[in-house]
Amino acid sequence: MRILHLDAGREMRGGQWQVLRLIEGLAGAGVESTLLARTGAPLAVAARERGWRVEPLGFARAVLLARRHDLIHAHDARSHTLGAIVRGAPLVVARRVAFPIGSRWKYARARHYLAVSEFVKRVLMAGGVPEQKISVVYDGVPVLEPSAGTRVLALANFDDPQKGAPLAMEAARLAGVELLLTQHLERDLPQAASFVYITHAEGLGSAALLAMSAAVPVIASRVGGLPEVVRDRETGLLVKNAPAAVAAALVQLAGDPAFARRMGQAARRAVIENFTVGHMVRRTMEVYHEVLS
Repeated sequence: MRILHLDAGREMRGGQWQVLRLIEGLAGAGVESTLLARTGAPLAVAARERGWRVEPLGFARAVLLARRHDLIHAHDARSHTLGAIVRGAPLVVARRVAFPIGSRWKYARARHYLAVSEFVKRVLMAGGVPEQKISVVYDGVPVLEPSAGTRVLALANFDDPQKGAPLAMEAARLAGVELLLTQHLERDLPQAASFVYITHAEGLGSAALLAMSAAVPVIASRVGGLPEVVRDRETGLLVKNAPAAVAAALVQLAGDPAFARRMGQAARRAVIENFTVGHMVRRTMEVYHEVLS
């Protein structure tokens, strides 16, 4: 099986990490992949460094390579548009975002959709995509060593208006705790005692999963697909997007280390059972086989 992956991302966000992990997992299963990505984009650089086949993203190249591959897998909105125009192989689309769909024409072109959560599946169905054309494939993350840190982490995502770094900072101020803002979550997780993931819209939340894999309890917004991975008071705490609510959760975790530790351990088990890279690769391959059968 040969898969042509399309990704137009300029940054290395959660979706790009999933593409990188998927290509690596597919290679382990004997599946050949070619990635079309922006020249110089972090995903293109990282994939090339790992020895994967990478070529510049563009219409002419996509048309040529589509004929040489069994299936096209578009991983973001821009590459979805490109894949909808290109002919030569069936198109599957990874849908990771929570906002309503736009072009009905574009969404009618794909053979199948990989929704990152049940929430995103419902968004697709509300936009007119038939249920039989949608499969839920959760993100997969590596299972990290359990953290023994003492810091409270949050993402430094000030460039994304849908994310809630300012709200997390205000909540930390109210709770009287120091917040470590990170742009390198996996690197900084060994310092973490808890992870604050506040967002106004979320398809799933792979950053929350990564923290959970390190046995770090997560304080997460009760929005989008996050309740599918963060079970309130079992693997983390779900909160309203209000500084007082987030602050109360921070105080609760700081004041009850045994409770926080139990949730962190349960969170790590949940990742191992349901959200590893292996799970994600197997489910994706099942969709590929279904589309090609």
